[in-house]
Amino acid sequence: MTLVVPPDSGPAADDPADEAVSAAVGRLSGEFSGRVGPQLVVRVVRDCRRELGGSPVGALPELVERLARYRLDRQIG
Repeated sequence: MTLVVPPDSGPAADDPADEAVSAAVGRLSGEFSGRVGPQLVVRVVRDCRRELGGSPVGALPELVERLARYRLDRQIG
């Protein structure tokens, strides 16, 4: 299954980390398949990306994915 992440609106829409965020959504959707919906994965990853906006660009993809994984794991208990 291919999950397409619709573009976010606002200033983050031209985010250079969009490709990494999309990749994180794909990996996390597979990892949490059957436990949380894909829309929740997209929302959590986007929220994490916004919250980590001040992080170094090179570290951003890993930080976003780790934080999103942690939050999704907490969602399912």
